[in-house]
Amino acid sequence: MIGASAPLPSLRYLARLSDSNGIVEHAQFDRPRREYGYCTDDAGRLLGLASRLPGDPDAFHLADVALGFLERAHREGAEFRLRQRGNGTWTEDRPSDDAAGRALFGLGTAVARAPWPELRRRALALFDEASVLRSEHLRAAACAALGAAELLRAEPAHAGARRLLSHAATLLGSKGTNETWPWPETRLSYSNALLPEASLSAAIVLGDPHRASSALEQLRWLVERQTFDGHFSFTPVGGSDSASTPPMFDQQPIEAWAMASACARAFAYTWDRRWAEAVQGAAAWFLGDNDVGVAVFDPVTGGGFDGLESDGVNRNEGAESSMAFVGTMLDLHELTLELEATPN
Repeated sequence: MIGASAPLPSLRYLARLSDSNGIVEHAQFDRPRREYGYCTDDAGRLLGLASRLPGDPDAFHLADVALGFLERAHREGAEFRLRQRGNGTWTEDRPSDDAAGRALFGLGTAVARAPWPELRRRALALFDEASVLRSEHLRAAACAALGAAELLRAEPAHAGARRLLSHAATLLGSKGTNETWPWPETRLSYSNALLPEASLSAAIVLGDPHRASSALEQLRWLVERQTFDGHFSFTPVGGSDSASTPPMFDQQPIEAWAMASACARAFAYTWDRRWAEAVQGAAAWFLGDNDVGVAVFDPVTGGGFDGLESDGVNRNEGAESSMAFVGTMLDLHELTLELEATPN
């Protein structure tokens, strides 16, 4: 089983990328490029990851740093500043629904999973303010839905999270125009498996088996669409459509993490081991079972490389890619524990 030989999830390299302001967005190889600053999306991701790994020696510090960034980035309602420069000043970038969705994802995960009471209290207070988000952007709504679903595990009566989840579920329930392209967009783009995962998560919480079945069918189609020659061959930067054929480059680690997360959720819901195999396949993509046959992570630092290229990898180890590697290994580790505890 791949889980026995895969690296264990660790926050060590993410701590190297972080300082008192937040997690640095970019790196040159494994050196943080603080001059390029920090972003709200990464703070949301980091808060969620650290909350899921409370036993890691860096977990509380990173969760606190990430939550502090989100608190400072928050303006009002569902509006968050997008980026902070390395000198601590904020950029003039317009607020982003995607960033707000990522923030809500991290906040909801912290409320549900973090073991530190004061941090959970702060995360819940900020979630309450930001849960008015009603985005028409699919990925923003999907991230927010996943955060709301997480929070409802700990706070089942939370009315704001339930309203947010219901809105997102309706938006995410859209289908493709024909049977050969059942995707809700004309092109696959970014973090694609996020959409069926959020739809499935909403269906589970809202008790809608028909919607859950539709989400699983959409995810099954995406797995097949992104499988080539026995391994995952992910949608590249720039996206793909019905006329695109694999392999295509550059492939991004965030795709593997989205796929691992979605298939792990599908397995937890169905106990169908084909979903477990898909989680293992997404992790194997990082370990070298991909179109180029090279590892997409640095075994020395524990960081993730910034992309799979036609002739190798982009050896920079930025925040998103490194969190994607750690998150995928965490999904695999949790899955392995579930399989070991389950009779064949």
